[in-house]
Amino acid sequence: MHRISIMEAAAVLSVLLLCSTIHTAAAVADGLLWNGNFELGPKPADMKGTEVLKHDAIPGWKIFGFVEYIKSGQKQGDMLLVVPEGAFAVRLGNEATIEQTINVTKGMYYSLTFSAARTCAQEETLNVSVAPDFGVLPMQTLYSSSGWDSYAWAFQAEYNTATIKLHNPGVEEDPACGPLIDSIAIKALYPPRPSRDNILKNGGFEEGPYIFPNTSWGVLVPPNIEDDHSPLPAWMVESLKAVKYIDADHFSVPQGRRAVELVAGKESAIAQVARTVVGKTYQLFFSVGDANNACEGSMVVEAFANKETLKVPYQSKGKGGFKRAVLKFVATSTRTRIMFYSTFYTMRSDDFSSLCGPVIDDVKLLSVRKPRKLA
Repeated sequence: MHRISIMEAAAVLSVLLLCSTIHTAAAVADGLLWNGNFELGPKPADMKGTEVLKHDAIPGWKIFGFVEYIKSGQKQGDMLLVVPEGAFAVRLGNEATIEQTINVTKGMYYSLTFSAARTCAQEETLNVSVAPDFGVLPMQTLYSSSGWDSYAWAFQAEYNTATIKLHNPGVEEDPACGPLIDSIAIKALYPPRPSRDNILKNGGFEEGPYIFPNTSWGVLVPPNIEDDHSPLPAWMVESLKAVKYIDADHFSVPQGRRAVELVAGKESAIAQVARTVVGKTYQLFFSVGDANNACEGSMVVEAFANKETLKVPYQSKGKGGFKRAVLKFVATSTRTRIMFYSTFYTMRSDDFSSLCGPVIDDVKLLSVRKPRKLA
């Protein structure tokens, strides 16, 4: 029988600890993906002008098709290319793809957040996928004057690894036309549940996509996102345009740390289907305010529950603030759709090319024997 020495045992233990450390380091954590901001670039030998020549030239990523490595301040004709964070980004030309494989927890929901800017094509879209899920995000509408917006997209992990792909499906005359991509991050989502204090799930919007700490423009949750795979758990974006997910670090938020800004009038709506009891009376409480982002003027939020509608006017000075509202209804079904949208389009008073709108937060649905008065 072979006996190992103390030194041999120590060596084996060191290897085991090293393996454990490597495994832990490989597990995905909330925040930027490895080289998710593309600050680590290709070697000069792997580039021809701005074009990246090798599949694995950008650390942490694989590329396919015409991909460019763009430095902030670079010019394309008369257009100055600006990078939202750091000094570098990538541009996806016709049918180009970037991808990265990460470790995930099978069955868990995740949200991706990334920044993107349209360049020369008018009808740019971006295909985001983690097999078998995929989504095509329209980028025609610019929500901020900087030209950059951050987008969120969610998926459920089918396996213990996930390959994140961003693909430009466009075919333009100029093969270099395509979206600029920067700052790709991930966040694990924990499905919220109803509670004794709220029949709705995630009524305060505290569970949602990753927001970059050093950006001040929030995150867009794209249209037609179903609740099963929504970056805003339990909520659906039932509209032609996105809603904006905002944080208390950069905006005025009525309650907690997060809220939703309805940035595109009636084309920007959120909804949730709640379990109700036929014949019971319910009260829907919610806050309407502004995000302290120079979004001024007369705003109206329309709330819908069953067949009842409530219009809540809010006169915004663009400096923060909110008011509470309540909608009472009697359920006529075991499932009742709750929905909110903004009646009007609004632009920021300090920036007439940036869409903005009223903020919704602290949404609560309660069944009542005796209706409560609004606090």
